Amino acid sequence: MSTPTLKLKANAKPRVLSGHPWVFANEVEALLPAEHDGEIVECRDRADRFLGTGVYNSKSQIIWRRFSRERAALNGAFLRGAIERALARRGAAGDCRRLVWSESDDLPGLVVDQFADTLVVQIQTAAMEKRSALVGDVLAELRQPAEIIFRNDAPIRRLEGLPLEVHTRSGRMWEPRWVTIDGFEYWLDLQHGQKTGFYLDQRAQHPLVARYCAGKRVLDAFCNQGPFALHAARAGATEVLGLDSAEDAIAAARRNATQNGVKAEFAVANVFDWLNDAARAGEPLWDVIILDPPPFAKSKSALEGALRGYKEINLRALQRLAPGGILATYTCSHHMQDAELRGVLAGAAADAKRKVRILEFCHQPPDHPVLVTMMESEYLRGYLVQAE
Repeated sequence: MSTPTLKLKANAKPRVLSGHPWVFANEVEALLPAEHDGEIVECRDRADRFLGTGVYNSKSQIIWRRFSRERAALNGAFLRGAIERALARRGAAGDCRRLVWSESDDLPGLVVDQFADTLVVQIQTAAMEKRSALVGDVLAELRQPAEIIFRNDAPIRRLEGLPLEVHTRSGRMWEPRWVTIDGFEYWLDLQHGQKTGFYLDQRAQHPLVARYCAGKRVLDAFCNQGPFALHAARAGATEVLGLDSAEDAIAAARRNATQNGVKAEFAVANVFDWLNDAARAGEPLWDVIILDPPPFAKSKSALEGALRGYKEINLRALQRLAPGGILATYTCSHHMQDAELRGVLAGAAADAKRKVRILEFCHQPPDHPVLVTMMESEYLRGYLVQAE
Protein backbone atom coordinates (compact mmCIF):
# COMPACT_ATOMS: atom_id res chain seq x y z
CA MET A 1 0.00 0.00 0.00
CA SER A 2 1.48 3.34 -1.07
CA THR A 3 2.07 6.12 1.44
CA PRO A 4 -0.31 9.11 1.08
CA THR A 5 1.30 12.29 -0.25
CA LEU A 6 0.87 16.00 0.38
CA LYS A 7 1.75 18.40 -2.43
CA LEU A 8 2.90 21.96 -1.81
CA LYS A 9 1.09 24.79 -3.58
CA ALA A 10 2.81 26.19 -6.64
CA ASN A 11 2.83 29.76 -5.27
CA ALA A 12 3.71 28.87 -1.67
CA LYS A 13 7.09 29.62 -0.11
CA PRO A 14 7.03 27.31 2.88
CA ARG A 15 9.92 27.09 5.31
CA VAL A 16 10.12 23.34 4.71
CA LEU A 17 12.02 24.12 1.51
CA SER A 18 14.74 25.66 3.69
CA GLY A 19 14.99 22.72 6.05
CA HIS A 20 12.21 23.45 8.54
CA PRO A 21 10.33 20.25 9.53
CA TRP A 22 6.81 21.72 9.46
CA VAL A 23 4.19 22.30 6.75
CA PHE A 24 1.06 24.38 7.44
CA ALA A 25 -2.43 23.79 6.09
CA ASN A 26 -2.36 26.87 3.84
CA GLU A 27 0.82 25.67 2.12
CA VAL A 28 -0.59 22.54 0.43
CA GLU A 29 -2.79 22.03 -2.59
CA ALA A 30 -5.30 19.88 -0.71
CA LEU A 31 -5.75 18.32 2.70
CA LEU A 32 -5.99 14.57 3.13
CA PRO A 33 -9.05 12.95 4.71
CA ALA A 34 -9.21 12.81 8.49
CA GLU A 35 -8.67 9.05 8.37
CA HIS A 36 -4.95 9.87 7.87
CA ASP A 37 -4.70 11.87 11.11
CA GLY A 38 -1.85 10.54 13.20
CA GLU A 39 -0.49 8.48 10.32
CA ILE A 40 2.57 8.61 8.06
CA VAL A 41 2.46 10.91 5.03
CA GLU A 42 5.07 11.91 2.46
CA CYS A 43 5.47 15.47 1.21
CA ARG A 44 6.56 16.73 -2.20
CA ASP A 45 7.23 20.18 -3.60
CA ARG A 46 5.53 21.65 -6.66
CA ALA A 47 8.16 19.99 -8.91
CA ASP A 48 7.25 16.63 -7.34
CA ARG A 49 10.56 16.38 -5.48
CA PHE A 50 10.44 14.24 -2.33
CA LEU A 51 10.83 16.31 0.89
CA GLY A 52 10.59 13.56 3.48
CA THR A 53 8.31 11.43 5.61
CA GLY A 54 6.24 13.00 8.35
CA VAL A 55 3.21 12.68 10.59
CA TYR A 56 -0.12 14.18 9.53
CA ASN A 57 -3.02 15.78 11.39
CA SER A 58 -5.81 17.64 9.61
CA LYS A 59 -7.04 19.03 12.95
CA SER A 60 -3.84 21.04 13.46
CA GLN A 61 -2.60 24.14 11.66
CA ILE A 62 0.70 22.29 11.45
CA ILE A 63 -0.62 19.49 9.29
CA TRP A 64 2.73 17.78 8.60
CA ARG A 65 5.82 17.32 10.77
CA ARG A 66 8.83 15.64 9.20
CA PHE A 67 10.66 12.95 11.15
CA SER A 68 12.88 11.64 8.33
CA ARG A 69 14.26 12.90 5.04
CA GLU A 70 14.05 9.28 3.82
CA ARG A 71 11.08 6.99 3.36
CA ALA A 72 10.48 5.57 6.81
CA ALA A 73 7.87 3.96 9.04
CA LEU A 74 7.15 5.31 12.51
CA ASN A 75 7.23 1.85 14.05
CA GLY A 76 8.97 0.23 17.01
CA ALA A 77 12.27 -0.11 15.17
CA PHE A 78 12.31 3.57 14.19
CA LEU A 79 11.30 4.74 17.67
CA ARG A 80 13.98 2.57 19.28
CA GLY A 81 16.65 3.85 16.90
CA ALA A 82 15.69 7.50 17.31
CA ILE A 83 15.57 7.26 21.11
CA GLU A 84 18.90 5.41 21.18
CA ARG A 85 20.46 8.20 19.10
CA ALA A 86 18.95 10.84 21.39
CA LEU A 87 20.41 9.09 24.44
CA ALA A 88 23.81 8.75 22.77
CA ARG A 89 23.89 12.48 21.99
CA ARG A 90 23.45 13.24 25.68
CA GLY A 91 26.10 10.82 26.97
CA ALA A 92 26.02 8.82 30.18
CA ALA A 93 26.41 11.60 32.78
CA GLY A 94 23.54 12.90 34.87
CA ASP A 95 20.33 11.39 36.19
CA CYS A 96 18.13 14.51 35.91
CA ARG A 97 17.95 15.83 32.35
CA ARG A 98 15.96 15.94 29.14
CA LEU A 99 16.36 12.73 27.14
CA VAL A 100 14.16 13.50 24.10
CA TRP A 101 13.29 16.92 22.66
CA SER A 102 10.67 16.50 19.94
CA GLU A 103 11.72 17.47 16.38
CA SER A 104 15.28 18.10 17.55
CA ASP A 105 15.53 14.33 18.10
CA ASP A 106 13.44 13.32 15.04
CA LEU A 107 10.43 12.49 17.23
CA PRO A 108 7.80 15.20 16.63
CA GLY A 109 5.65 15.77 19.69
CA LEU A 110 7.60 13.53 22.07
CA VAL A 111 9.35 15.03 25.11
CA VAL A 112 11.01 12.85 27.75
CA ASP A 113 12.57 14.10 31.00
CA GLN A 114 14.47 11.95 33.48
CA PHE A 115 14.30 12.47 37.24
CA ALA A 116 16.53 9.79 38.80
CA ASP A 117 14.67 6.48 38.32
CA THR A 118 11.50 8.06 36.89
CA LEU A 119 10.78 9.20 33.34
CA VAL A 120 8.20 11.89 32.59
CA VAL A 121 6.77 11.79 29.07
CA GLN A 122 4.82 14.49 27.25
CA ILE A 123 3.03 13.52 24.05
CA GLN A 124 1.90 16.44 21.94
CA THR A 125 0.99 15.04 18.50
CA ALA A 126 -1.71 12.68 17.30
CA ALA A 127 0.88 10.34 15.75
CA MET A 128 2.75 9.89 19.03
CA GLU A 129 -0.57 9.53 20.86
CA LYS A 130 -1.40 6.54 18.67
CA ARG A 131 2.00 5.05 19.53
CA SER A 132 1.95 6.00 23.21
CA ALA A 133 2.07 2.41 24.51
CA LEU A 134 4.89 1.59 22.10
CA VAL A 135 6.85 4.66 23.27
CA GLY A 136 6.44 3.45 26.85
CA ASP A 137 7.63 -0.05 25.94
CA VAL A 138 10.75 1.25 24.14
CA LEU A 139 11.66 3.62 26.99
CA ALA A 140 11.15 0.85 29.55
CA GLU A 141 13.42 -1.45 27.54
CA LEU A 142 16.19 1.10 27.00
CA ARG A 143 16.21 2.88 30.39
CA GLN A 144 14.54 0.38 32.77
CA PRO A 145 12.96 3.12 34.91
CA ALA A 146 11.04 2.43 38.09
CA GLU A 147 8.09 4.32 36.57
CA ILE A 148 7.04 6.25 33.48
CA ILE A 149 4.59 9.12 33.98
CA PHE A 150 2.64 10.34 30.96
CA ARG A 151 2.00 14.06 31.54
CA ASN A 152 -0.43 14.52 28.67
CA ASP A 153 -2.03 17.61 30.19
CA ALA A 154 -0.28 20.40 28.26
CA PRO A 155 -2.81 22.81 26.63
CA ILE A 156 -0.89 22.47 23.34
CA ARG A 157 -2.54 19.05 22.93
CA ARG A 158 -5.85 20.78 22.23
CA LEU A 159 -4.33 22.14 18.99
CA GLU A 160 -3.95 18.52 17.86
CA GLY A 161 -7.49 17.61 18.95
CA LEU A 162 -6.17 15.50 21.82
CA PRO A 163 -7.66 15.16 25.32
CA LEU A 164 -5.81 16.24 28.47
CA GLU A 165 -4.99 13.46 30.92
CA VAL A 166 -2.24 12.11 33.18
CA HIS A 167 -1.39 8.51 33.94
CA THR A 168 1.48 6.22 34.84
CA ARG A 169 2.62 3.21 32.84
CA SER A 170 2.09 0.94 35.85
CA GLY A 171 -1.33 2.39 36.70
CA ARG A 172 -0.15 3.23 40.23
CA MET A 173 0.05 6.73 41.71
CA TRP A 174 3.51 8.29 41.82
CA GLU A 175 3.98 9.64 45.32
CA PRO A 176 5.77 13.03 45.74
CA ARG A 177 9.30 12.67 47.10
CA TRP A 178 12.69 14.33 47.49
CA VAL A 179 14.81 14.28 44.33
CA THR A 180 18.42 15.46 44.26
CA ILE A 181 19.27 17.85 41.42
CA ASP A 182 22.72 19.46 41.25
CA GLY A 183 23.41 18.95 44.93
CA PHE A 184 20.04 20.22 46.21
CA GLU A 185 17.02 18.25 47.31
CA TYR A 186 13.67 19.29 45.82
CA TRP A 187 10.26 18.02 46.83
CA LEU A 188 8.79 17.03 43.46
CA ASP A 189 5.31 15.97 42.47
CA LEU A 190 6.05 14.67 38.99
CA GLN A 191 2.50 13.47 38.39
CA HIS A 192 0.71 16.68 39.31
CA GLY A 193 3.30 19.51 39.51
CA GLN A 194 4.00 22.14 36.87
CA LYS A 195 5.10 20.93 33.40
CA THR A 196 7.14 17.76 33.94
CA GLY A 197 7.84 18.61 37.58
CA PHE A 198 10.94 20.83 37.40
CA TYR A 199 12.40 23.30 34.89
CA LEU A 200 15.46 21.34 33.80
CA ASP A 201 16.29 23.85 31.06
CA GLN A 202 17.63 26.39 33.60
CA ARG A 203 19.96 24.01 35.44
CA ALA A 204 23.15 25.47 33.95
CA GLN A 205 22.03 28.99 34.83
CA HIS A 206 21.59 28.34 38.57
CA PRO A 207 25.31 27.91 39.39
CA LEU A 208 26.30 30.51 36.78
CA VAL A 209 24.29 33.24 38.50
CA ALA A 210 25.37 31.99 41.94
CA ARG A 211 28.98 32.88 41.08
CA TYR A 212 27.99 36.56 41.29
CA CYS A 213 26.04 36.27 44.57
CA ALA A 214 28.62 35.86 47.36
CA GLY A 215 28.25 38.67 49.88
CA LYS A 216 25.33 40.19 47.91
CA ARG A 217 21.66 40.95 48.42
CA VAL A 218 19.78 38.83 45.89
CA LEU A 219 16.21 39.16 44.56
CA ASP A 220 14.89 36.08 42.74
CA ALA A 221 11.78 37.19 40.86
CA PHE A 222 9.39 34.54 39.48
CA CYS A 223 11.28 32.07 41.69
CA ASN A 224 9.01 29.02 41.26
CA GLN A 225 10.44 26.25 43.48
CA GLY A 226 13.44 28.43 44.36
CA PRO A 227 16.49 26.92 42.59
CA PHE A 228 18.13 30.27 41.79
CA ALA A 229 17.55 31.40 45.38
CA LEU A 230 18.90 28.17 46.87
CA HIS A 231 22.08 28.31 44.78
CA ALA A 232 22.58 31.99 45.65
CA ALA A 233 22.15 31.33 49.37
CA ARG A 234 24.60 28.44 49.38
CA ALA A 235 27.09 30.59 47.42
CA GLY A 236 27.20 33.05 50.32
CA ALA A 237 24.58 35.71 49.57
CA THR A 238 23.91 37.86 52.63
CA GLU A 239 20.18 38.11 51.88
CA VAL A 240 17.95 36.23 49.45
CA LEU A 241 14.31 36.97 48.69
CA GLY A 242 12.25 34.91 46.24
CA LEU A 243 8.97 36.16 44.80
CA ASP A 244 6.25 34.26 42.92
CA SER A 245 2.52 34.79 42.44
CA ALA A 246 1.75 31.07 42.94
CA GLU A 247 1.21 30.11 46.57
CA ASP A 248 2.06 26.46 45.91
CA ALA A 249 5.38 27.47 44.34
CA ILE A 250 6.30 29.61 47.35
CA ALA A 251 5.31 26.82 49.73
CA ALA A 252 7.57 24.43 47.77
CA ALA A 253 10.45 26.95 47.76
CA ARG A 254 10.23 27.37 51.55
CA ARG A 255 10.15 23.61 52.04
CA ASN A 256 13.18 23.18 49.76
CA ALA A 257 15.16 25.88 51.59
CA THR A 258 14.49 24.22 54.95
CA GLN A 259 15.39 20.77 53.65
CA ASN A 260 18.69 22.05 52.23
CA GLY A 261 19.61 24.11 55.27
CA VAL A 262 20.00 27.40 53.42
CA LYS A 263 18.77 30.81 54.50
CA ALA A 264 16.35 32.35 52.01
CA GLU A 265 13.03 34.15 52.39
CA PHE A 266 10.08 33.72 50.04
CA ALA A 267 6.89 35.71 49.54
CA VAL A 268 3.75 35.44 47.41
CA ALA A 269 3.65 38.54 45.23
CA ASN A 270 2.87 39.85 41.76
CA VAL A 271 6.39 40.82 40.65
CA PHE A 272 5.23 43.77 38.52
CA ASP A 273 3.21 45.22 41.40
CA TRP A 274 5.95 44.51 43.92
CA LEU A 275 8.62 46.32 41.91
CA ASN A 276 6.25 49.21 41.13
CA ASP A 277 5.22 49.73 44.76
CA ALA A 278 6.09 53.34 45.66
CA ALA A 279 6.49 52.28 49.28
CA ARG A 280 9.72 50.49 48.30
CA ALA A 281 11.39 53.71 47.14
CA GLY A 282 13.39 54.08 50.36
CA GLU A 283 14.47 50.44 50.64
CA PRO A 284 18.09 49.36 49.95
CA LEU A 285 18.85 48.47 46.34
CA TRP A 286 19.56 44.89 45.31
CA ASP A 287 23.01 43.71 44.22
CA VAL A 288 21.69 40.86 42.06
CA ILE A 289 18.22 40.56 40.50
CA ILE A 290 17.05 37.47 38.63
CA LEU A 291 14.11 37.74 36.22
CA ASP A 292 12.90 34.35 34.99
CA PRO A 293 9.24 34.92 34.10
CA PRO A 294 6.83 32.51 32.45
CA PRO A 295 6.35 33.02 28.69
CA PHE A 296 4.57 36.31 28.04
CA ALA A 297 4.31 35.57 24.29
CA LYS A 298 2.48 32.27 23.90
CA SER A 299 1.56 33.13 20.31
CA LYS A 300 2.82 35.45 17.57
CA SER A 301 -0.22 37.67 18.01
CA ALA A 302 0.75 38.21 21.67
CA LEU A 303 4.33 39.24 20.90
CA GLU A 304 3.80 42.99 20.75
CA GLY A 305 2.18 43.08 24.18
CA ALA A 306 4.78 40.67 25.52
CA LEU A 307 7.62 42.96 24.41
CA ARG A 308 6.05 45.78 26.42
CA GLY A 309 5.79 43.47 29.43
CA TYR A 310 9.42 42.35 29.16
CA LYS A 311 10.61 45.93 28.81
CA GLU A 312 8.57 47.04 31.81
CA ILE A 313 9.84 44.30 34.10
CA ASN A 314 13.47 44.86 33.06
CA LEU A 315 13.13 48.62 33.51
CA ARG A 316 11.74 48.21 37.03
CA ALA A 317 14.50 45.74 37.89
CA LEU A 318 17.21 48.13 36.67
CA GLN A 319 15.68 50.88 38.78
CA ARG A 320 15.96 48.65 41.87
CA LEU A 321 19.52 47.49 41.06
CA ALA A 322 22.52 48.93 42.91
CA PRO A 323 25.37 50.57 40.95
CA GLY A 324 27.58 47.77 39.64
CA GLY A 325 24.77 45.30 40.25
CA ILE A 326 24.02 42.18 38.20
CA LEU A 327 20.76 41.55 36.33
CA ALA A 328 20.12 38.01 35.09
CA THR A 329 17.18 38.26 32.69
CA TYR A 330 15.57 35.46 30.67
CA THR A 331 12.74 34.73 28.28
CA CYS A 332 11.26 31.32 27.50
CA SER A 333 9.00 32.60 24.68
CA HIS A 334 10.13 30.99 21.42
CA HIS A 335 8.33 33.74 19.49
CA MET A 336 10.79 36.23 21.00
CA GLN A 337 14.12 36.08 19.22
CA ASP A 338 17.51 37.21 20.52
CA ALA A 339 17.42 40.53 18.68
CA GLU A 340 14.06 41.34 20.27
CA LEU A 341 15.29 40.50 23.75
CA ARG A 342 18.38 42.64 23.16
CA GLY A 343 16.13 45.47 21.98
CA VAL A 344 13.94 45.17 25.06
CA LEU A 345 16.98 45.26 27.32
CA ALA A 346 18.47 48.23 25.46
CA GLY A 347 15.21 50.15 25.74
CA ALA A 348 14.94 49.42 29.45
CA ALA A 349 18.56 50.51 30.00
CA ALA A 350 17.97 53.77 28.12
CA ASP A 351 14.80 54.56 30.07
CA ALA A 352 16.52 53.73 33.36
CA LYS A 353 19.49 55.91 32.34
CA ARG A 354 21.87 53.05 33.16
CA LYS A 355 24.99 51.98 31.29
CA VAL A 356 24.60 48.21 30.91
CA ARG A 357 27.32 45.78 29.82
CA ILE A 358 26.81 42.14 28.85
CA LEU A 359 28.68 39.58 30.96
CA GLU A 360 27.14 36.35 29.71
CA PHE A 361 24.97 35.20 26.80
CA CYS A 362 22.58 32.50 28.02
CA HIS A 363 20.81 29.72 26.13
CA GLN A 364 19.09 26.43 26.80
CA PRO A 365 21.46 23.54 27.60
CA PRO A 366 22.68 20.87 25.15
CA ASP A 367 20.12 18.32 26.40
CA HIS A 368 17.50 20.65 24.83
CA PRO A 369 19.17 20.67 21.38
CA VAL A 370 18.39 23.40 18.85
CA LEU A 371 17.89 22.77 15.13
CA VAL A 372 19.39 25.64 13.14
CA THR A 373 16.57 25.30 10.59
CA MET A 374 13.82 25.42 13.24
CA MET A 375 13.70 28.54 15.37
CA GLU A 376 10.90 27.04 17.49
CA SER A 377 13.33 24.47 18.90
CA GLU A 378 15.15 27.34 20.64
CA TYR A 379 12.98 29.03 23.23
CA LEU A 380 15.21 29.89 26.21
CA ARG A 381 17.60 32.82 25.98
CA GLY A 382 18.89 35.43 28.33
CA TYR A 383 21.64 37.77 29.46
CA LEU A 384 23.69 38.41 32.54
CA VAL A 385 24.48 42.12 32.54
CA GLN A 386 26.14 44.61 34.86
CA ALA A 387 24.63 48.04 35.29
CA GLU A 388 26.59 51.15 36.28
